[in-house]
Amino acid sequence: MTDEEIVNEIVFNNKTELFEVLYNRYSSLIYNKCFSFVNNQPEAQDLTQDIFLKLFIKLSTYTNKSKFSTWLYSFTYNYCINYITRNPVKKYEFCFPEYFEIGNYYSDDLNSSENTEALEKQLNKALNALPENDRYILILKYKNDMSINKIQSVLGLGNSAVKMRIKRAKEKLAACYVAA
Repeated sequence: MTDEEIVNEIVFNNKTELFEVLYNRYSSLIYNKCFSFVNNQPEAQDLTQDIFLKLFIKLSTYTNKSKFSTWLYSFTYNYCINYITRNPVKKYEFCFPEYFEIGNYYSDDLNSSENTEALEKQLNKALNALPENDRYILILKYKNDMSINKIQSVLGLGNSAVKMRIKRAKEKLAACYVAA
């Protein structure tokens, strides 16, 4: 049976036992994607289980507009991004994976106004060291809080091009931040 047929059987004929087939097909792929976000085996396992629980609940929202595997990948990716952005420590670890470990800083240090000013100064210095195009796209996204779609129309680029430029600009910013 194809993935799409399995989903239809689960959703329309209430054959929930078929969910195990989907789990067996995709659990290792989802685990690997989760691990790429959190870089921690137990946490990736927990995320994988959470995703499958959410998936079971949301299975009826799958509309067959794309392959199930594509939809599942997008579902997993979005879940992981939401997990990272809701957890401030994970957010910083994800943004600066090889340069920055939040665990090395004490919360008192992070909250002091002196330290905040120094960090802000270092960030501005790093931002100013970026090429104009990279600085501009980061300002649009994070300072002006523009959506990807809005940035698309402003820059006249496609969705994936905007996402890739933001990703590359963030990587350059992380490298400049460490050097600053």
